Amino acid sequence: MHLEEKTIKSDVIYEGPIFTITHDTAELENGRTAVRDVLLHHGGVCVIPVNDNGEIYLVKQFRYPFRRVTVEVPAGKLEKGESHAECGKRELLEETGFTCREYTYLGEMLPTPAYNSEITHIYLARGLEFSKQSPDEDEFLDVVTMPLAKAVEMVMNGEITDGKTQVAVLKAARILGV
Repeated sequence: MHLEEKTIKSDVIYEGPIFTITHDTAELENGRTAVRDVLLHHGGVCVIPVNDNGEIYLVKQFRYPFRRVTVEVPAGKLEKGESHAECGKRELLEETGFTCREYTYLGEMLPTPAYNSEITHIYLARGLEFSKQSPDEDEFLDVVTMPLAKAVEMVMNGEITDGKTQVAVLKAARILGV
């Protein structure tokens, strides 16, 4: 049982439309117990859209918990039963108005593994074709375009602080040789 913990008890303390929170008791490898509060999340997807000129499309939006506008890759949460590939394509279209001919999986990221079960899947979208932007009715955002190299600079100097965006930008830059 090295580096493993066994759930002894789990109580749901909050259940909402986006996540559930449990208050758990876990048995540690030394036989003692510890409390683990866990945020259970269906997961999400982010997509880094890159055009033929090496520019990317990001979204600016207000993030309530931080009371500020952030710059992020298009992203969203998985709906029940939805594949992460389809979720990413849906979010790309809703938030930017783009569809793509080439869609490459870049892996997964665990945003906050200490207490959150969310897995964020990352995609690279190329061969972009504009259709129609249609954000959710409670979603207000601006689409911004910039060279991928500029986004890398912004990640490195702390201007882009969103974790999934940092990972997506740096992975895309590595893959595309920027």
